[in-house]
Amino acid sequence: MIVCKSPAEIEKMRRSGHATRQILEEAKRLVRPGVSTLDLERYVERRLREMGAQPAFKGYRGYPCCMCTSVNDEIVHGIPSHRRLKEGDIISLDLGVVIDGYYSDAAMTVPVGEISDSLKRLLRVTEESVELAVQQARVGKRVGDISAAIQQHAEKNGFAVVRDLCGHGIGRQLHEEPQVPNFGRAGYGPALKEGMVVAIEAMVNAGGYAMKVADDHWTALTTDGSCSAHFEQVVAITRNGPDRLTQL
Repeated sequence: MIVCKSPAEIEKMRRSGHATRQILEEAKRLVRPGVSTLDLERYVERRLREMGAQPAFKGYRGYPCCMCTSVNDEIVHGIPSHRRLKEGDIISLDLGVVIDGYYSDAAMTVPVGEISDSLKRLLRVTEESVELAVQQARVGKRVGDISAAIQQHAEKNGFAVVRDLCGHGIGRQLHEEPQVPNFGRAGYGPALKEGMVVAIEAMVNAGGYAMKVADDHWTALTTDGSCSAHFEQVVAITRNGPDRLTQL
């Protein structure tokens, strides 16, 4: 069942979304060669406490940390560890926050020092695909319009979209209906209605779309070892158009 939110609920989600984005932007500034993914996790956990917010991921289905840190060929759900970042890596930072019972969820992929031109292009195209998808989050459109926007832009630029994972509705639960895939047909899927709130996330691989799960039962990796980028925003569908709740 798809749950539409009231304006008051959307404002509560905006507060959660702003906290998520603020902490992600702060964590982004800490990314550099020599920093461990556990260093980033510890910083995020401290900031959540300072803000009086709860982590959405820690404990969710047994996930052990507040944030997901996915490096290079890791698509999503990488677990923070003592692994140290190296010059030329890319890292996806994915964070969920709960404030006053309402969830938010956002992600970005950032360079570690100087990266190759091909990786810069992967990050740029993935972020652009989310922005194009957000523009489809309008009353009267369909979920397939969001999905098709991601797929078409990624594939037009020679990349592949992940098919085994997807975006989702969000609100009082981290994952709600509808599912929002990275691929689809425009004009198909559930109709978008005022008050719906969705987490639109593009997961784009430099190689093929196939993925596998690591032995930790969490980390999703590209099967061919190619790098992957991940950007995500929570968007409310309003009569005035898309309203990004995870944007400062």
